[in-house]
Amino acid sequence: MKIYTKKGDKGTTALFGGSRVDKDDVRVNCYGTLDEVNSTIGLLRAKLGNEHEWQPRLHKIQKDMMDMMSHLARPSDCKKENPNPKPEDGAEFCEQWIDELEASMTSKSDYFLLPGGNEISALCHVVRTQMRRGERLLVSLMKVDTVDDYIPAYINRLSDLFFILSRAEMDKAGVAEEKWQLFLYKRKKTAE
Repeated sequence: MKIYTKKGDKGTTALFGGSRVDKDDVRVNCYGTLDEVNSTIGLLRAKLGNEHEWQPRLHKIQKDMMDMMSHLARPSDCKKENPNPKPEDGAEFCEQWIDELEASMTSKSDYFLLPGGNEISALCHVVRTQMRRGERLLVSLMKVDTVDDYIPAYINRLSDLFFILSRAEMDKAGVAEEKWQLFLYKRKKTAE
């Protein structure tokens, strides 16, 4: 089977179930951005090395992303059943990992931080910001079609997770975080 079909040469693509839409359709933009995120997570995993402790959980996230993209590619009026699983435990999975990471870190932060530090931390920030873009597109999609509740919750929590992963990497590497400014609620308390 050839990889190219030529069906998209005029700027359309097929959704799950067979209907065709323009390639700049909000649905395609949404799952396409999540595909970009998934690729960046793949780059992060490659940089970490096979034996890194994050590998199994990042692998789960990548598989869950594929499943979520398949569900986002299926319009709610599609009669064809999607055989892919629904990773409905995603938000909880992220929360548990976030809690573990925060408990193990030696430093706490009440500041907005400048992305960077080292390559792994910076890549985690790239994933975080791509995830936020995907989330904004997901909100646009939710204005025109129904999306299962677990998807926006999981996507929202994933951006939080990658922020904490960036901080955990800096903490483990002993690299100082570059602070920008105190969180607004902390500034108000300090001013009082």
